[in-house]
Amino acid sequence: MTKPVILTGLRANNDLTLGNYFGGILPMIDMATRSADDYQINMFIPDLHSFTTPIDHSKLHDQILHNARLYVAAGLPLDNNSINLYRQSYIPAHSELTWILDCFTGFGEMSRMTQFKDKTAKIGDAQISVGLFNYPVLMAADILIYGAKYIPVGEDQTQHLEFARDIAERMNGRFGELFTVPEPVLKQHEFFGKEQGLRIMDLQDPTKKMSKSDDSGKGVIFLGDAPEDAAKKVMSAATDSLAHIAYDRENQPGISNLIEILALLRGVRKQDIVAEFGGGERYGDFKKVVAEEVKAFLSDFQSRLAAVDDATIIAKLETSEAAMRVQAGETLLRVQQAVGLRAKG
Repeated sequence: MTKPVILTGLRANNDLTLGNYFGGILPMIDMATRSADDYQINMFIPDLHSFTTPIDHSKLHDQILHNARLYVAAGLPLDNNSINLYRQSYIPAHSELTWILDCFTGFGEMSRMTQFKDKTAKIGDAQISVGLFNYPVLMAADILIYGAKYIPVGEDQTQHLEFARDIAERMNGRFGELFTVPEPVLKQHEFFGKEQGLRIMDLQDPTKKMSKSDDSGKGVIFLGDAPEDAAKKVMSAATDSLAHIAYDRENQPGISNLIEILALLRGVRKQDIVAEFGGGERYGDFKKVVAEEVKAFLSDFQSRLAAVDDATIIAKLETSEAAMRVQAGETLLRVQQAVGLRAKG
């Protein structure tokens, strides 16, 4: 590995949302194309993470490929050798390194993970798997096995990134310099910029983030929604009784969310939207504008998605996976030798 590594991935167990697109996929593509000259870009499909919570396994294989299709439809260049696109499970070293790291990880550490506690509260103890408990260790292996320095993370993953740093330092302190320690969260945010904080909110409950795991889907715009259906969701979005278009997240979260969505769709600042529509009293007219922009975006994106060539994607996956197996294997061997599983050279 001659270049520093940027690593990123986006789990796709079901249809992704407008929030995933603008808050995850698009910044990832932009980062990859901007940084490929100076960094090795590892964009992986975290398929092993896909069933830490219950899923329909009959759909998983197609969802994995669909994840790659989404990247390409969003503009990921497949002809750049510095950009690697690979499936996590096709590099077995991820799993083996996870087991080794497990044996140097405390039960208490994992028990304190906020995301684990939150998900446990939502889905109940009966459906909690050891995989969900163990998720941060696999994430650490994903990062450390390639010596990744920069990893764009949302608020719900910052604790996991800090664990990856902790376990790397722990192993290095005991066995020598085995791992590159990722940069801390603050430096990650400085490196990737403000797009990491982007949060599109639910149309029906604008106080919570738009989520692909929402049960009703009424407040969520999915990338696979029929454009007309998505427009109807916008028209039924919750607003307020103030009858005054303004950007005020605290007092007018619904209309503020629509302002942000329109700004993203048009590629302008939210201040520009406020300058054009601010002070207006007719929420319905403003919703129509947002709804039409959503329809146009989905129509265009879905056309690009339909035109993606699967054979080209599979060829890229196989090329990247061959390269990643070599890199990951070198790290794994170094760790195996350090812990006594292999003879030292």
